[in-house]
Amino acid sequence: MKPIGPIPAGFTAIEGELAISGRRTSELVEEAGRTPLFVYSKSMIEQRLADLRAAMPDGLKVNYAIKANSYAPLLEYISPLVDGLDIASGGELEMLQELGIDGSRISFAGPGKRDEELEAAIRAGVTLNLESENEARRALAISEKIGVTPRLAIRVNPDFELKGSGMKMGGGAKPFGIDAERVPALARQIVDAGCDWRGLHIFTGSQALSAEAVTEAQSNILDLAIRLANEAGVGLPKLNMGGGFGIPYFNGDTPLEIVRVGNALRELFKKHSQDIAETELFIELGRYLVGEAGVYLTRIVDRKESHGETYLVTDGGLHHQLAASGNFGTVVRRNYPVAIASYFAAEPTEVANIVGCLCTPLDRLADKAHVPKADVGDIVAVFCAGAYGASASPSAFLGQGPAAELLV
Repeated sequence: MKPIGPIPAGFTAIEGELAISGRRTSELVEEAGRTPLFVYSKSMIEQRLADLRAAMPDGLKVNYAIKANSYAPLLEYISPLVDGLDIASGGELEMLQELGIDGSRISFAGPGKRDEELEAAIRAGVTLNLESENEARRALAISEKIGVTPRLAIRVNPDFELKGSGMKMGGGAKPFGIDAERVPALARQIVDAGCDWRGLHIFTGSQALSAEAVTEAQSNILDLAIRLANEAGVGLPKLNMGGGFGIPYFNGDTPLEIVRVGNALRELFKKHSQDIAETELFIELGRYLVGEAGVYLTRIVDRKESHGETYLVTDGGLHHQLAASGNFGTVVRRNYPVAIASYFAAEPTEVANIVGCLCTPLDRLADKAHVPKADVGDIVAVFCAGAYGASASPSAFLGQGPAAELLV
């Protein structure tokens, strides 16, 4: 038997069945008309943001990184709840434009921006977080050609990283950002060119659960940003401090102590109050805002025994839940939080392997999980599915296609 990850708080049972935002999973599946199905809870997203705002210093702004979940109804719902939105492609810009979101609320990071993406962003008034000197040259040439003043910031590749991060985005040689020592010269060039200088973006990593690691990174980020702005002599109108706030996925994981992070950040802001008096301060979060608010529902289509082990075969799998299958950067496969949604309130009675419908041994949703006995037709729930599920999984694999989605 292998332990299952912790199910996030906020889920209840109605007549023994898993409920999401007060609605039974069977009702939600009926509304969607099929499984597999992602369900995202409005109330859990709103509560997460309220708790975050209460914990963080006054004046700190929150950006939503839409790469975590770009489902259009969710974007439309979360947009007025946050201060800005971060994108990483021209396609994501188009998603926001279709929803009528003003370009001045959007920032665009990511290496390898195409010229057409740069032009679209400049025309829309999006802040470009420049990843190289060459990207800066291209952006300046495009802005001159189309006669639009660009809003430009620099993404910094710092000399430090976010300790304990599941995915490190800074420190050493990286495709992301401009090495710190080269930033002042480029900042002066941008200002001298008459651009709308929007400051610095410093993102060090993601999926950290240690308050100490997060606050150490934030302290380093503030120190570095202030030093670079002073060396450049251009001021610091905006600082995107990145995020890195993680959520518990696996047995033994504990939630990030967000109040401790906020208290430490208040002290940092007080310490640097003179240097950042004119600076807009942002954190950039994706999974922390929406990850625990999402559940992936998939129906059992077969129950079988093999060499004494039970297999529950579902109509879902890694093509929608790549991370839960252990194939999205995980070195040692561990079980995500899963449950038999049809018997959410029942005690576990058997050990079963929960697998998907793809013809690959990689397609596993839970190994040797202790669950209530389930059969064909019952629904399996995979939790922490609100981020990097539908947006990051290979839904076209084997012609399976995307899952249905609902915001409730």
